[in-house]
Amino acid sequence: MTRTSETTAMSAQQRRILAVMLVPMFMSLLSVSIVNVILPDMQKSIGASNSAIQWVLSGYTLAFGVLLVAAGRAGDLFGRGRLFVAGVSVFALGSLIAGFAPDPVMLNVARIIMGIGSGLLSPQGVGMLQQYFHGKIRGRAFGMFGTIVGVSVGIGPVLGGGLIAVLGEEWGWRSAFLINVPIAIAAIVLGRFWLPRSAWRGSAADTDRSDGGRADFDPVGLVLLSLGTLFVMLPFLERSAGAWIYALVPVGAVVIWLWVRWESRYARRGGAPMVDMNLFRTRTFAYGASLTSMYFVGMPGVWVIVALYLQNGLGFPALEAGLMGLPSALLAAVSAQASGRVVLTFGRKMVVLGVGIAIVGVVASALIVLAHEDLGISIWWMLASLGLTGIGQGMAISPNQTLTLADVPVEYAGSSGGVMQTGQRVGTAIGIAIVTAVFFVVQGLAGYGAAIVAGFGFIAAVMVFAGIIGIVDLVRGRAKDRQTAAVAGG
Repeated sequence: MTRTSETTAMSAQQRRILAVMLVPMFMSLLSVSIVNVILPDMQKSIGASNSAIQWVLSGYTLAFGVLLVAAGRAGDLFGRGRLFVAGVSVFALGSLIAGFAPDPVMLNVARIIMGIGSGLLSPQGVGMLQQYFHGKIRGRAFGMFGTIVGVSVGIGPVLGGGLIAVLGEEWGWRSAFLINVPIAIAAIVLGRFWLPRSAWRGSAADTDRSDGGRADFDPVGLVLLSLGTLFVMLPFLERSAGAWIYALVPVGAVVIWLWVRWESRYARRGGAPMVDMNLFRTRTFAYGASLTSMYFVGMPGVWVIVALYLQNGLGFPALEAGLMGLPSALLAAVSAQASGRVVLTFGRKMVVLGVGIAIVGVVASALIVLAHEDLGISIWWMLASLGLTGIGQGMAISPNQTLTLADVPVEYAGSSGGVMQTGQRVGTAIGIAIVTAVFFVVQGLAGYGAAIVAGFGFIAAVMVFAGIIGIVDLVRGRAKDRQTAAVAGG
């Protein structure tokens, strides 16, 4: 494919790649947000205990997060098309089992299988965006990716509530899983025909052909990073185990430190590490990955505490509670598309502005709750304030992804994308654990209104830190530009 950063018109091949890639990615992200709404009916249907049903959430998230970097590296080596189709197939199998699961054990096994599928397919999408899209077209492609992220978060509760309303409690929650199967089958068939031949070949194919060597998959690095990610995420997803489980967090941090040391040593010895540590010396990647991780510590918690407040505090049914996020999802989609077209023109300034708008939306939502509790104004005004968070997300997430991966070599596109997505998954797990803890502590002391305001306060504080990271990157980037200009002029 010819590299043309000057044009913004996608080729037919690029449109086909996007069609094949984005629908299954939407499907896998939707499976995170839709479960929150269908959980009560699911629990009642199969007679699951609270601890058993918790693993419907935790098992999927853990399998998803632990596999991302390893799956990204596998796609780099063996072909992103292969890993993508394999991931979609595994995800479809898990969805089929979940839809007909007769008991909690089978359902939890199915959710873990679905998480494995998501972990396999997600980094391949980012890697193919890096491989087949360049210049302004890459910005547009990442804009579409941002649209997928935003819409999946906002539309999941609405879809879940709608399926239960139409199909009833039993088949409503089951159809939320079974609907994935025909979509996945279509993606597999189209992937076989529409993905270019180069997508089925990775760098290992060239290695094998040129010198007869084997692909270097760095198995020690794989084990260390997987264990480290597992130990860090697990306590925040399985809080009911007791305070002792948080001892795994420092253990996980040590394992990740050992992984970093191993990767650096492995590269010095001439091996091909799982992740090139030199990526973190690239300013755009280091700051961008940090910003997105911090952003996801904050923003996903919004929808958790909004659902708790509306359903438990105000008595809203699931469908009405889900509708509160719909304008945010639609505005995130529009904003991401528009931002993707101009991200290379405005750069990191757009990301910082997006984070700022999201903070305004969170603070405004807290003020609306206070006004509802004290003055009796309609809580539906939050449609507007949460809509601001959607606009901010569209301006922040996909442009940040474009800028963060701009200087990453294509041979590490999958693993670097996996690093970013792992930061998002770990950040989400930590953030939701903290914000729900804040919510329930305050709720016990002062009621639901005070609880959601406290939760919004935590989220806004975290988002400020994400904005500061973006500002520091922006300032340092300008200083580097001035230095480069001075050298060129002198």
